[in-house]
Amino acid sequence: MSPWRLAARRFRRNRPAVVGAALVAALVLAALFAPILTPDPLAQPDPVRLQDRPPSAAHLLGTDPYSRDVLSRTVHGARVSLVVGIGAALLAVTLGAGVGLVAGIAGRRTDQVLMRGVDVALALPRIILLLAIFAVWEQVPPVAVLGVIAATGWFQTSRIVRAAVLSLREADFVAAARALGTTGAGIVRRHLLPHVAAPVIVSASLDVGNIILLEAGLSYLGLGVRPPTPTWGNMIMDGKDVLFSAPWVALAPGCALVLTVVAFNLAGDGLRDALDPKVAA
Repeated sequence: MSPWRLAARRFRRNRPAVVGAALVAALVLAALFAPILTPDPLAQPDPVRLQDRPPSAAHLLGTDPYSRDVLSRTVHGARVSLVVGIGAALLAVTLGAGVGLVAGIAGRRTDQVLMRGVDVALALPRIILLLAIFAVWEQVPPVAVLGVIAATGWFQTSRIVRAAVLSLREADFVAAARALGTTGAGIVRRHLLPHVAAPVIVSASLDVGNIILLEAGLSYLGLGVRPPTPTWGNMIMDGKDVLFSAPWVALAPGCALVLTVVAFNLAGDGLRDALDPKVAA
């Protein structure tokens, strides 16, 4: 049986990981079909009489201070959070894996230049850098938020991949492939990439939850994706002033945020255990 099938079997035996993966799948489906499942999240049918209304048959999670449906905004907010979280994680691990791969195989001088650059980047407080960027950017589209977060989040992945490549490039099977005349690109494609794929996948899955939290924090501060586009962060911001009179305004996106981060962390932990036989054992 192939290593990937064994990993899939180990993952299926991990009940918390399966629950996390099922929750992630449900969230993705809800976000994809949000326009069909819920009404317009920007609609304000009656800003006076429908302001901060409690949950009812017409509005299952109530309305916010602008008479907008909280359930609709929560489901549509998942689209922004998932696009930014998954997209930024994938882009970040791609950049990090590329830099780590080059640093591990290109030679001592290139390795030192790239890794010293990574050390400098890691020394910069990421949140301060993001705050400075978004503070001077008036209207930030989700794609820009995704790109900026990814551009500031690939450094740890590059170090992980570099360490893996350095330990593999002198391995016996790599030396045998080199002796048989396999080109450098062939060695990378056939021997190095399959072995560094597992830590990269785990890194990406665990980063998604952190990025979703980061995006929500930026939106809460009024940075990142700006209103009226619904995000869980700016929804919690809308509900902070009515937390005691209309708690559902902030609780709905807050619970969705916690559930999403927990789901991705459970799935990520399960992937780590499944892809590492030593941990699984």
